[in-house]
Amino acid sequence: MDFLFGRKMSPEEMLRKNQRALTKAMRDLDRERAKMEQQEKKIIADIKKMAKMGQMDAVKVMAKDLVRTRRYVKKFIMMRAQIQAVSLKITTLKSQNAMAQAMKGVTKAMMNMNKQLQLPQIQHIMQEFEKQTEIMNMKEEMMNDVIDDAMEGEDDEDESDAIVSQVLDELGLQMTEGLGDLPSTGATLASTTGPSKAPAVAVGDDGDDDIQARLDNLRRE
Repeated sequence: MDFLFGRKMSPEEMLRKNQRALTKAMRDLDRERAKMEQQEKKIIADIKKMAKMGQMDAVKVMAKDLVRTRRYVKKFIMMRAQIQAVSLKITTLKSQNAMAQAMKGVTKAMMNMNKQLQLPQIQHIMQEFEKQTEIMNMKEEMMNDVIDDAMEGEDDEDESDAIVSQVLDELGLQMTEGLGDLPSTGATLASTTGPSKAPAVAVGDDGDDDIQARLDNLRRE
């Protein structure tokens, strides 16, 4: 009927159709076997009845019918077992077909994924990522240098000059040019033996050579 309407049955439909046919055949065999078993019981009862009546010829004929009936019952049982085995094989085929369809879908998905994730493109992306990361690191270092330069203002220079002025004060010297108005840091660099007893000497206009000469004289004293 499927071919008459121009449509070919799929493997899944064929398996289901055959499975239904086998199930129906097993039910028919079970009904026929039940009838044969009822007939077997009736023949046995008739044999016993004829034996009591002394009708041995009839007993022999019915005995042959009993053997034949039991043989048919055995054939029905064997046939049903064979059909059931075929039904189990069809069930296994259905499971294998479902597994194959699942593998087919997974394989198709993997193929599409592999087409989308091409290795050269990924390598290019990774190289570009490394390049941009390196550029970012360089810019970060440059920004840090700019910030450090901006933060290093007059305060750092004033603090350095204050330290120099403190050292000169502890040596008993005073600088009148450039460092006289600098704030004191509050810390002391004097030794534990007490302040130096060297007299304070003003620095004139002789320049750095005069200061160096005065320091040398203090050391000799």
